[in-house]
Amino acid sequence: MCGIAGWLSWERNLIESQSVLQKMTDTMAKRGPDAEGLWFDGPIGLGHRRLAIIDLEGGLQPMVAGHNNGRARATITYSGEVYNFSELRQELLQRGHNFDTHSDTEVVLHAYLEWGLSFADKLNGIYAFAIWDINEQSLTLIRDRMGVKPLYYYPTQDGVIFGSEPKALLANPLVPAKVSADGLREILEMVKTPGHAVFDGMYEVLPGEVIKFTRTGSSKHRYWRLEAQEHSDSLEQTIQHTRDLLEDIVERQIVADVPLCSLLSGGLDSSIITALASKKLLEAGKENIRSFSLDFADHGTGFVGDAVRGTPDAPFVKDLVSMIKSSHGEIILDSREMADPELRHKVIRALDLPPAFWGDMWPSIYRLFEEIKKHSTVALSGESADEVFGGYRWFHDPEAIKAETYPWLTSVTGKYFDGKTLFNDAFLSTLNMDEFLKDSYSQAIAETPTLPGESPLDQRMRQMSYVNLTRFVQTLLDRKDRMSMAVGLEVRVPFCDHRLVQYAFNIPWEMKSFDGREKSILRAATRDLLPESISLRVKSPYPSTQDPDYEKALRSAVSNIMADKASPILPLLDHRRVSDKLAISLGSNSPMYDRMGMELAIGLNSWMKEYSVELNL
Repeated sequence: MCGIAGWLSWERNLIESQSVLQKMTDTMAKRGPDAEGLWFDGPIGLGHRRLAIIDLEGGLQPMVAGHNNGRARATITYSGEVYNFSELRQELLQRGHNFDTHSDTEVVLHAYLEWGLSFADKLNGIYAFAIWDINEQSLTLIRDRMGVKPLYYYPTQDGVIFGSEPKALLANPLVPAKVSADGLREILEMVKTPGHAVFDGMYEVLPGEVIKFTRTGSSKHRYWRLEAQEHSDSLEQTIQHTRDLLEDIVERQIVADVPLCSLLSGGLDSSIITALASKKLLEAGKENIRSFSLDFADHGTGFVGDAVRGTPDAPFVKDLVSMIKSSHGEIILDSREMADPELRHKVIRALDLPPAFWGDMWPSIYRLFEEIKKHSTVALSGESADEVFGGYRWFHDPEAIKAETYPWLTSVTGKYFDGKTLFNDAFLSTLNMDEFLKDSYSQAIAETPTLPGESPLDQRMRQMSYVNLTRFVQTLLDRKDRMSMAVGLEVRVPFCDHRLVQYAFNIPWEMKSFDGREKSILRAATRDLLPESISLRVKSPYPSTQDPDYEKALRSAVSNIMADKASPILPLLDHRRVSDKLAISLGSNSPMYDRMGMELAIGLNSWMKEYSVELNL
């Protein structure tokens, strides 16, 4: 993984603006701590920061390839991993291409030279990159199918500015840190609108999208999107094909020239990935997988189950480690540290946005990755299995299924995503959140592919899957990417392999839940890999601290905001509501969902100060 940045300006010779591109590229230093490079050619400037994973000595970027009469034909700045690069390399060798490195970057560049824009159809991986075609004088931006790797762009009067994260674009003086009502709506609701980037005038390349810029304008097309297809496999065939896909996916994703590990929570998803990685490594005669789990230090309060997390993770982690004999490390975090202003500042700088929901999870993930980075450079994650196989409780709640809104915002779970409780009515009225949600949901449903003759239940569950895969999982993937890359750790997500996503998307709901439980197909396909305790375990999300000292720190931070007349968020808050909240909470520990308002207020205030955000309401 790496960080990229670039600037196309048809009216400039960008070598004269080298200092600007250098500043843009410097913002990506934590994404790529191992090397940097700049490249210029008239109106284009490309920047790169490298996190070396494959071919540590080669693979320096921006990379130039394809010489005609001594002249280069194309240059790439690339972030990500292409897992089938070895097969593509062999095919390109047979077609007469020569390679100077063993990197996947060079394979991607030569694939473009061989097949043009259709080469994107051949890639299997997580990536975001830009290619400058010297002969055509064109710039192409491409993002992976599920949007695992980020790529932002800001059209200008004479070109475009782009980068892996908003901070790269904001380092260019042409890109202001202005945010309108549309951007604030994205922050305040747990809904990520595809293509939206919060800052005015800034966009995100859609998952599976190609954008091409020439002197005459720009064009876009999607080279991949979810499709509705007839599922003809029997239950037994479906279970076997799911297993076959998982075996192939994990085998591809354990390839690295640096230390590899797995993130293990003791839940079904991370345990499957860890067990499969262990199996594949041992079959190849390599060292067993190294795994890491997270827990919080006990400050006088043991684990208490609630409606979200019924059981602690540690016993299940021990069950899997005992079974597969992985080299395991348990990372213990101090929950009081999660409210530390300096740590939260790092989170905001990594994200370029306020962490809106379940605020203690962002700093804890940051610290987890920070500790893992001391031992590994690549980690495998079980992220996204719930979206792919229907694991969340709202997939199985009749009220959520019937609701004409995003299922995670319905009565059972909606309180866990509501951070608007401390804002004043005038501000919320200006944003018209209800209309925003209604329009957003209608757009998502209208996009959902349909299958002629599909039963009403299958059609509805397809809609449920679609909104989870396009509006919910993106927030989690962003969190994983920003927190990991901020410490130079690459996190791979096997469950986001497009082949698996597409296949599972079309499994009829009755088959997908054939045993009456969540993720039935996934459980059946992997039961032999896991201890029974994990195969039968009910979904339990990423741990959130239950330490009362954490909320005390939150209350203190909110009090400081209210006492500081320069706090930019003050005009947006309902001061009476804040006072009442602080008085009621004092001396007690609120449920996790009751902290959302404080966490969002703290994050939004810090973000507005850090980025000198100009609100345009």
